Amino acid sequence: MGEVNVTLYLENAWDRYRCACKEINETQIRKEEITALVDTGAVMLMLPQDLVEALGLISTRKAIVRYADERKEERDIAGMVAVKIGKREMMTECIVGYPGSEPLVGQIVMEVMDLLVDCNEQTLKPRPESPYLPLLKMK
Repeated sequence: MGEVNVTLYLENAWDRYRCACKEINETQIRKEEITALVDTGAVMLMLPQDLVEALGLISTRKAIVRYADERKEERDIAGMVAVKIGKREMMTECIVGYPGSEPLVGQIVMEVMDLLVDCNEQTLKPRPESPYLPLLKMK
C-alpha cells in the first residue's frame, strides 16, 4: 500500500481576512505550498514549528498529544490556517510540531473536506457521493 502524501496549499487565514478588508494586499498574505503525510490515526493537522512561524500563525492554547509509540507530550495549538487540497478548502487550527518535522493531515481535515484515502492511487479524493462539494453530516 505505501504512504499517502498530498500537496497542501496553506495560508494565514487572518491575513486573508485582512486582505478582504483592504488592510493588506494579496502579496502580503503569508502562504506556503507543502507536501504532507496523510495519517488516518491523527486527529488534527500537524505543522512543524518553522512552518507555523513562516505562516505567522499564533499559538492560542495547548493540548496533550499521544504519539503512535504511546508517548504523551504537551504541544501548542496555533491558527487559524486556511488549507486547500485539490478544490476543497477549510480553515482550522494545527498542532505545532518540532521544527523540520513531517506535516501530517489528520481526520478533522479529511472529514470537513469530505475526502477519502485512495490507496491504489496513493492520494486523497472526494467521496463519490460528493464529487463537487463536501457533504457534511448534521445529525
